Amino acid sequence: MPSNAAPASANPLFAFASSLWPHIRRWGLPAFAIIVLGLLVSHAHKVDWAGAWQALWRYSPLLLLAVLGLATLSHALYGCFDLIGRHHTRHKVPALQTWAIAVTSYAFNLNLGSLVGGVALRARLYTRAGLDEATIAQVVGLSLATNWLGYGLVAGSLFAAGAIAPPSQAHIGATALRVLGVVMVLLALGYVVACAFARGHEWRVRGRRLQLPSAQLAALQLGISAANWALMGAAMYLLLGQKVPYATVLGVLMAASIIGVIMPIPGGLGVLEAVYLALLSGSVRQGTVMGAALAYRALYYLLPLLGGLVLYALLERYAPAHADTDS
Repeated sequence: MPSNAAPASANPLFAFASSLWPHIRRWGLPAFAIIVLGLLVSHAHKVDWAGAWQALWRYSPLLLLAVLGLATLSHALYGCFDLIGRHHTRHKVPALQTWAIAVTSYAFNLNLGSLVGGVALRARLYTRAGLDEATIAQVVGLSLATNWLGYGLVAGSLFAAGAIAPPSQAHIGATALRVLGVVMVLLALGYVVACAFARGHEWRVRGRRLQLPSAQLAALQLGISAANWALMGAAMYLLLGQKVPYATVLGVLMAASIIGVIMPIPGGLGVLEAVYLALLSGSVRQGTVMGAALAYRALYYLLPLLGGLVLYALLERYAPAHADTDS
């Protein structure tokens, strides 16, 4: 179909960024990871491990069950991200199988990194289910957009409302943080507006067709993603014994999440714990913070991975019967 948009590769700035990124990914990110890991190791002996284990043993089974319930609900809600892609692309993979693929990839993504879980595993399972590359790319792209649009809406709202006070070492003032928050919210809402006005318009990017979803579907993306982030924050809020305001807990979690994405470490191992210690140890005992972070990793990362392994085995066994699915 005709398109008025110039190919992305024709943009000099895009071409320069594309040529620069492999070098950053190859050298810059690993160097950054080594520095952060060095800091983690150097501070490991300062962590109140005894206090952390005491905090873990003090958790009641009912509390842990409630947090596990929130984690399960969050993973189940993430599975709906790919159902949005299914609705948009109108592919024929059954809804339950689509949901299971998304939940499985999310569990692997959290523990093994986005390239393994979010992209490679998802592509394999969808390919075995009968989808072509272009459709898989659209589904994965919409899922990623859903996740980070909701992130921008929630984090931007927290920043704009002044719910999070920037640490002194961040070199950013409260006013600048509020402005940043407003920009993030506007970008998220701007996506919905763009979908409303660009409905039916199609672009070609590197030979592939790209079409925005409807405004209703875009609003749904924001809603379920924001709810997912809120559930994640609620789980950590309970583990911290409700001693820290919910908005602060959620803000720190989102900061840890974005740092975990930047860091090329599978599952952001150590990053979550380090960020919480750095930002909350002044208001909560270090042992309590570390205990909560360890419990969160076990309940939100590790236990769902066991469920993901079971789902993966079922999907691999089930896929051959549907390998001829018409996409």
